[in-house]
Order: sequence, then structure tokens, then C-alpha cells
Amino acid sequence: MSYFDKVLIANRGEIAIRVMRACRELGIETVAIYSTPDKNALHVKYADEAFHIGEAHPSKSYLNADRILEIATMCGAEAIHPGYGFLAENYHFAERVEESGLNFIGPSSKTIHMMGSKLDSKEAMSAAGVPVLPWTKGGVTSTEEGIAFAEEIRYPVIVKASAGGGGIGMQIVREESDISEAIEKGMRIAQSAFGDPTIFIEKYLDKPRHIEVQVLADKHGNAIHLYERECSIQRRHQKLVEEAPCPIMTPELRKRMTDSALTVAKTCNYTNAGTVEFLYSNGEYYFMEMNTRLQVEHTITEIVTGVDIVRQQIAIAAGEKLAYKQDDIILRGHAIECRINAEDPMNNFTADPGKIVRYRSPGGPGIRVDSGIHVGYAIPPQYDSMISKLCAFGLTRIEAIERMRRAIYEYVILGVKTTIPLHHALMNNRQFIEGNTHTHFLEDQHIRDNLQRFFRDEESRMQTLAESLRQGKETAAVTAAISVYLHQTKKNE
Repeated sequence: MSYFDKVLIANRGEIAIRVMRACRELGIETVAIYSTPDKNALHVKYADEAFHIGEAHPSKSYLNADRILEIATMCGAEAIHPGYGFLAENYHFAERVEESGLNFIGPSSKTIHMMGSKLDSKEAMSAAGVPVLPWTKGGVTSTEEGIAFAEEIRYPVIVKASAGGGGIGMQIVREESDISEAIEKGMRIAQSAFGDPTIFIEKYLDKPRHIEVQVLADKHGNAIHLYERECSIQRRHQKLVEEAPCPIMTPELRKRMTDSALTVAKTCNYTNAGTVEFLYSNGEYYFMEMNTRLQVEHTITEIVTGVDIVRQQIAIAAGEKLAYKQDDIILRGHAIECRINAEDPMNNFTADPGKIVRYRSPGGPGIRVDSGIHVGYAIPPQYDSMISKLCAFGLTRIEAIERMRRAIYEYVILGVKTTIPLHHALMNNRQFIEGNTHTHFLEDQHIRDNLQRFFRDEESRMQTLAESLRQGKETAAVTAAISVYLHQTKKNE
């Protein structure tokens, strides 16, 4: 069944390909857009049609709403899928798509606007009975007000931009002497990044878990959840490893959290796919925000539930009723996603753009790779550093970890530094294996020391492989890599 004849994907890289795959299965023609650095990108080659959108800078290309709508109209697209990032949570863009007569594959612009404000969303969810952390209702209008509130709820506190996302402008304040500067800095960053200087202060939890619930809702009043994901391992408030289900989840806690997530969705009249994010600490959970879009980590939810979330997004946008009832959604096994970024984990995760000179994707039982790169492709410095998502499935969490270790061993990306060695270290870390994680896991010195040992092993393996490849010894390279890996794994046991 074809819900639309043609869909324009207003994004790039692996997420553009992910959406195009769903469209292809449904018999929908796809339209790609690309900036000058992306002219040879995989999503451009995969699409049925592709149009140049502008130069490298996002504001002149993937954020250029005028040009995107012009292309959509010109090529006869009926709908626009924003992917994630860029325009996915921009209510102005969604509103313009709606006004143009095209279908926006996502929630309504009104819902995006409401949930895009952390202040408005917290206010609404608190009124609906969803647990929230203490915060400055109405935002912070003066330094004195912020100081008084921080003293009332006691330190530590966190300063956030109301319209923010991705951790931009977040500041943890542990002492009164630092609060004034944090407030002033927060307002400056909020204005610069989001065009809105409004900030707020809320109670800060030192080592919480980040647990989120995937929801789907149609335009006919039906809403379901697809259970939860654990997303606690992060760097700079951005996720690195996700898994489904959460390893510490109990039936009672799951019932409470999923009920709260559905309350959030119904309170804001949500439609399409969305994610309700919670912080969990000492047996209690608190609403943090709702991501009004497809999440990077939707993959692992698809793996453990069997639901194609992107396919459901398209059907919902076309006016169809949900294809599932809550009782149809059954969890099976465990899935883990590692975000493979072009970054140097040993150098504060500094981005490392460049040309891919060798690429070998892992496979085998239980492995899924969503990638947007190929040999010869140059990763541009202007965009997000994530280049692929490596997912492993097992009937148990331990089996998923074991398969992830094997997949990491098989995964070869040469030409740029990546987070692959870090993921190798994490999958061998005892605390991670036992499920003892939190949002500051990578900042813990004991954890860092333990990870570095495994990290160096993987770095050594990749260097051996790279040197052999440079010498043109393809077979010898693989043999050498296996030898180094087995030797160092045995040495570390």
C-alpha cells in the first residue's frame, strides 16, 4: 500500500537512508537534498531523485526552509520527512509545511511548539500528574530570583535553556558562589543558540539513569507505547550507547513510567512517533522532556518489538489508524546500539572529519548497521560527527553484549578516528556488563582508567590493520588484526 506517491527527506546521512528504505518498501518515490560537500554521499545515490540545496553551511543548505519547500513543490512531493536534527523539532518549519499543503511526517507544529519549551512542557506535565523535578516556574527573570530558588531547593542545581536541546548551555552549579555567573552565561548562550534568552533552574541529580519511552499516536485518538530504552552512557549530554529494554526495569516501574509517557502524549495531543525522556534515581523517576521526532536510537526499539517505527510514521501522517493495539506489542530479547562517531575519544571526543579509505561493515546473526558512508566518502566538518549506528540483538542482554563485541571486532573504518575503540572498551567493562551505569559514567575516574586499558588494545589492533593495508597486504592485514586482538584479549583476562 502506498500512502504517498513521493516523499522528500529533509536530512542527510544514515537517517535519510533509513527513511528512504521504509519508503522503498512502501512503493514511495524518494527525493534527496544535498549540500555541496555531500554531492557524493550515499543518501544522494540511494534516492530516486536528488537536488542540490546549497553550500556547506547548514543555514544555506539543510536549514534553508525556503529552498526545501521550493524543491518539494517543484518535484511534486506530497510529504516531507525531517529525520532528526536540523528541522525535525523546528515548529516554524512544520508550520510552513502545513501551510503549503504538504504533509509533515511528524507531530503538528502546535505540539512541537508546546513541547519545545521545557518550561511550558514541565508546567503542563506537572498539572497532568506526571512527576517532575523542582524548577523555576516561568523561567528565571533575574539573578536574584535564581539565587533564591537555588537556596530553596539546595545545591546542586542545573541551569538550562528553555528552548534548548542537545545539552547546549547546560551548566551544573554546586555552590552559591558560581550561580550568578552561570545564570548570566546561560542567558547569553540561550539567546545565541536559540534566539530566546529564557533559562530555568531545576534540581540536579548527581548520578541518575536516563530512561526514555517510545510512543506512537495517530490522528484518531489512539496511542501506544513501545516500552523503554536506557540511554545513560553519554558524553556532553549526548548519547553514545543505548539499550532496550532498560536492564534495571521492574514490572511495577515499567507500568508507572509507560503510563506517565502515555499521559504526556495525550496531554499535548500528540500524533506520530515521539519519545518521553525521564531521569531515574533512587526508585523515583521524573519527566525531563519530550523529543517530538524520530530518535537516533529508534533502531533498538524496532529490534525488540518488531515494529517499523518509520513505516508507522508515514502511515500516521497519511491519516491511517495505528496498526497495533497495546496488547500487540511484546518485548523479545535485548538490543544494544553503539553510535559510531568520527571523533577521537582520547582527545575529549574532538571531531575528526576526513576521507574514508577502508570500510568493512560487520554482519552475522543479530547485527544491524545503519550507515551513511562508503569508501572514498569524505566526512565533512560542518555537520554532526555520527557516521553510523551499530546494533546487536540477543535473546539475553549478555548475548547482545557478546554479539556487539564480535561486531566491533569485525567493524573496520580507516581514514578517520572513530568511537569504535571506546565501544570495545565499554563492552568489556565490568560495570557496564552488570548494568551499573548512569549519565556521568564516562566521567568517573575509576571507569575511565578501566576503559583506557581496553581502548589502547583496540587502538593497537586498528593501527596494525591500517599499516598492513597501507602496504597493500589485505589478507595479511586481517590476519595481523586477528592475531593482535586475540593476544591482547588473552593478556587482559
